[in-house]
Amino acid sequence: MLRFACLDAAPEPYAAGPTLVFGIGIDDEPGRQVHSIALRTQIRIEPRGRAYTSAEAARLVDLFGERDRWGETLNPLQLATVGTTVAGFTGSTSTAVPVPLTYDLDISATKYFHALEPGEAVPLRLLFSGTVFYAGPSGVQVGLVSWHEDATFRLPVATWRAAMDEHFPDSTWVRISRSTLDALAAYRSERTIPNWDDTIERLLKEAGA
Repeated sequence: MLRFACLDAAPEPYAAGPTLVFGIGIDDEPGRQVHSIALRTQIRIEPRGRAYTSAEAARLVDLFGERDRWGETLNPLQLATVGTTVAGFTGSTSTAVPVPLTYDLDISATKYFHALEPGEAVPLRLLFSGTVFYAGPSGVQVGLVSWHEDATFRLPVATWRAAMDEHFPDSTWVRISRSTLDALAAYRSERTIPNWDDTIERLLKEAGA
């Protein structure tokens, strides 16, 4: 029977977009030759396993409501579900599981991480399933990896931010409609504003005035 552990996580600097690579350790029953595993990994954020400062709680209102409601609303968030292929081994091995991330602040997991301060790590639960191909008495046999197989890991907030900073240093990504972008672009062009930050700042000043 296969057993899994999450060993570490680090940003992938050469990925096309923000990506974390999780190191997964796998132990099997002694003596069995595993040809390969078609592995599926679901990663969930377990927000109840972490304490929050007052500033973090204020930024998390959109996700969980006011702190006095967290007993009902602080539920797991889906970070990703990815598929990987594990090469053959006997006894034990380790494999890398790349997890693409998004900085779309409409995504709950992204909004959650964005609200956190460096310090206490984020508790994750990794759930595993898939198909294992192994050597049997009459040739290759096929078995299943049960969803009961899981692992926990505490991901430092700084690690998530480092993955984002590889592609979006000191910036964020906000999704808006084309019509809104066209209106902003026209506003910026008419006033010859050099960049988007200055455009938004001017709009905020005008709204405040």
